[in-house]
Amino acid sequence: MSKVDAIVNPSQDDVKRLVDAALSSEAVLTIFARCRVHYDGRAKSELGPGDRVIIIKPDGAFLIHQNRKREPVNWQPPGSFVTIEERDGVLVLRSVRRKPKEVLEVELDEVYLVSVFKAEDYEELALTGSEAEMAEMIFRNPELIEPGFKPLSREKDIGHGIVDILGRDEGGNLVVLELKRRKADLHAVSQLKRYVEALRREHPTVRGILVAPALTSGAKKLLQKEGLEFKKVEPPKRDRSGRGRQTTLL
Repeated sequence: MSKVDAIVNPSQDDVKRLVDAALSSEAVLTIFARCRVHYDGRAKSELGPGDRVIIIKPDGAFLIHQNRKREPVNWQPPGSFVTIEERDGVLVLRSVRRKPKEVLEVELDEVYLVSVFKAEDYEELALTGSEAEMAEMIFRNPELIEPGFKPLSREKDIGHGIVDILGRDEGGNLVVLELKRRKADLHAVSQLKRYVEALRREHPTVRGILVAPALTSGAKKLLQKEGLEFKKVEPPKRDRSGRGRQTTLL
């Protein structure tokens, strides 16, 4: 099989042949189709007929995308087992996850395009300046936030979300840090506000500090309105050897 094999307006036999080829050769399978989707697992869902993009990866990941939004409307995780069968003249893609038991079925009413891509990719994503690295840098150098700041925990689950860093200031007040590796927007401020309000139910004084390299104008206004704070911190960068190094902060 060539690197890429694709057929526009394929017959059912073409679809079955290419699906079987993709599943047996660990290739990426992409289908443009009008389909119906049925899910049964931790909940149940039905998605009526519509034009969608179906992506099945060699590791078993199964994604169904509509023509809007970033996230798939239905999906199965890596490790799922995928098959194709014919029922009453309709081709059905079936993805089964064993633990917990989840079944995703896609009825292919009309297939516009099917493609098989023998992708070769052995690289791992190397993140530079991630929020996790920012947190590590702050734990090593808490004075980057302010004199006397003491970080207590990372990724603290408070029941209303995960706080990036929870600490105390010089006066003993609880401090919530929300970290963003890029310019922070209104959503980041809303996150911080929600965490601070949740903690204030049990603690008399809670400060909220948004930590990022920059702010949008809307985020700045909302921070001021909600009585929250901002600390400009650049995420750490790596030198040519791949080792992390601290960024000079303002």
